[in-house]
Amino acid sequence: MWFKRVIAYIKSNPIRVSIVLILFVWYYFSLPNQLFKDPTATVIEASEGELLGASIAADGQWRFPNIDSVPYKFKKCILAFEDQQFYRHPGFNPVAMAEALIDNFQAGKVVRGGSTITQQVIRLSRKNKERTYLEKVKELILATRLELRFSKEEILKLYASHAPYGGNVVGLDMAAWRYFGLSAHQLSWAENATLAVLPNAPALIYPGKNQEKLRQKRNRLLKTLFDEGVIDQLTYQLAIAEALPGKPYELPQMAPHALQFLSKENRGRRLRTSINHKLQNQINEVVRQHYNMQVQNQVHNLAVLVLDVKTKKVLSYVGNAPTDKNHEKDVDIIQASRSTGSTLKPLLYAALMDKGELFPKQLVADVPTVIAGYTPENFDESYSGAVPANRALARSLNIPAVRLLQQYGLQRFRDELRAFHINGIKYSADHYGLSLIVGGAEGSLWDLCKTYAGMSSTLNHFMETSSEYYSNEFANPSLLKNEKVNLGDKRKDKTILSAGSIWLTFEAMKEVNRPEGDEAWEFYDSSREVAWKTGTSFGNRDAWAIGVDKNYVVGIWLGNADGEGRPELTGLNAAAPVLFDVFNLLPRSKWFSTPFDDLEEIEVCAVSGTLPGSNCPRSSVYVASIQGDQKPCAYHQLIHLDSTEQWRVNSSCEEVAKMIQKTWFVLPPLQAYFYKNSNSDYRPLPPYRKDCLDINENRMDFIFPKSKAAVYHPKDFDGNTNEVILRIAHTNPETTVHWYLDSQYLGSTKQYHEMPVLPKPGQHSITVIDQYGNELKQNLEVKE
Repeated sequence: MWFKRVIAYIKSNPIRVSIVLILFVWYYFSLPNQLFKDPTATVIEASEGELLGASIAADGQWRFPNIDSVPYKFKKCILAFEDQQFYRHPGFNPVAMAEALIDNFQAGKVVRGGSTITQQVIRLSRKNKERTYLEKVKELILATRLELRFSKEEILKLYASHAPYGGNVVGLDMAAWRYFGLSAHQLSWAENATLAVLPNAPALIYPGKNQEKLRQKRNRLLKTLFDEGVIDQLTYQLAIAEALPGKPYELPQMAPHALQFLSKENRGRRLRTSINHKLQNQINEVVRQHYNMQVQNQVHNLAVLVLDVKTKKVLSYVGNAPTDKNHEKDVDIIQASRSTGSTLKPLLYAALMDKGELFPKQLVADVPTVIAGYTPENFDESYSGAVPANRALARSLNIPAVRLLQQYGLQRFRDELRAFHINGIKYSADHYGLSLIVGGAEGSLWDLCKTYAGMSSTLNHFMETSSEYYSNEFANPSLLKNEKVNLGDKRKDKTILSAGSIWLTFEAMKEVNRPEGDEAWEFYDSSREVAWKTGTSFGNRDAWAIGVDKNYVVGIWLGNADGEGRPELTGLNAAAPVLFDVFNLLPRSKWFSTPFDDLEEIEVCAVSGTLPGSNCPRSSVYVASIQGDQKPCAYHQLIHLDSTEQWRVNSSCEEVAKMIQKTWFVLPPLQAYFYKNSNSDYRPLPPYRKDCLDINENRMDFIFPKSKAAVYHPKDFDGNTNEVILRIAHTNPETTVHWYLDSQYLGSTKQYHEMPVLPKPGQHSITVIDQYGNELKQNLEVKE
């Protein structure tokens, strides 16, 4: 029945109903969808909520994003001072407005206001327009509309977030840090009371101006709180005795480069990061100490990144040292692409072992090498002759790495690197050449740490699951606490590298010599086990150290952001000490479990580390795969000795019945020449007895010149041209060797096989013939 009456009324009063409807629609839409459109500062917090840093808003105001909650003490203070009937009125207080109107009329000017907190929120959103009675009516209407849209608590949060606090300070959060150096939830009653009265008269905050007025306003508010029983007598007495704020505080800037990185896509937001506040503070101090030492060598920049392997979250982000603007203090080194030095070597070693093309202790050549005009050198410019693969990785030898890269295939390795998403490696294999493995490419500390973390988590997940892998193990780390890193789906097939190959690589990396002062680390049961790799770029421009254990990855970079190299700036001397200082701040982790399901125990030659030949002593090792094209050991020979076992013999000089057979470890001449210098137990083949003839054995190899090498005439300080020194290695140094240059006899040598020559520029041929008729030739190009 009532419905019919309503219809009838509408039909009989269409104009009146239309006006009411229009007014209702206007009222409903009178409040903007977004009340405040002012830009806000970008704020980052540690994982537990501590402030790490902030950057000023785009309009030059220190205005934090809206607060999540209003602290209890501030709420009590602001309600007691501004709006005691806040929870009872609909957005305006008629009694307060009437009292203010009477007082202002009697005074002939505005002496007090009757605005509620809700009305003040509206006024702040309208940019404090002129205080006229018409504007008051608008504020009143909008205030009632605000009350219908938001709860009282949300209105309080809007007020606390946008109240003015003097100068370019806006909002409670920023004011608390600016004037007291604390978060709003840590303030005392006196401090909250100070901030409660300031929006009413923000000019009172300036030191030396109106301080007594500010004190009186604050103390009157504290007295009100005491009278209402909000605070007790002791709290009141202590509160009024507190000093007013003095010199403004600087905002914390504990992770400025993390703030800079996150601001690119999150400008104006409040972000809870995964950074551990205590750890970040400690690492900042470690960085400061090492920076103070390195700056004496004119090294000005340093970066540290710590990742949690399990969650792929960033625990600490120090993008640069506490240097100055002249030395690029604002550059975020963690995201900058730099020469990778030797940090990619573990990926190559793991790839070779993953394919069964290299065994952990397999001997690899470390001799002077020229490949297509490229001449790699070890960092210390020495040679080992031959060295086990795991030791070559631990010592970060360049020549074995380059030779192994050539063996594995440059294009093949370059293609596989794409799976790690190292953004700095963006060119073709031909662009890098074999120098790719020794610093010819670029990568960032972020991407390298991500890669090492992916290797660690691959091994962890393999052991935690039924020998399974995740499809996205090398996912990008996250700096945000509540952002979950997607590792993909579980699968039986490896993602990139197998767990076995990673474990074998980490075992080798664990054996790296610690920096000075930590030499005896492995003899202590409590010592942390870390797989770590150092790197030094050409010209000592970049010093790297990256370490990984079961739970953490720590990455260090030192150098100059402008690329200037410095003496003694190496991964081992400069970056490694920082690495272990940081690891000492982290909880200890157990070493990785052995992934037996992904390893095979096989017999290898105990000396060469390859598949055993018929004459090899044998031992057992774990390998990741035996699918590669591995040949049996060729280093052990069965030789015949005379009865004294000092001379080799053959059928030309000794009866077979009198010969003694022995297995002998024999390296090629060039490898043997360098190998014996660091392996005192290496015994070269005994020479043949003088009455014996051997015409087939290869006894010699060139040390200098290297194959296909171009040689320049050396000059002294006076500009005079000096001779080029030719050198060979002979298995029996006592043998006489005859030298020829372009068929011209130069002379003979014995024991020390070196020959000085002064050839003209151009192509030449060098020939050496020993006393047994063994011949060796080498082409030589001489340049001015």
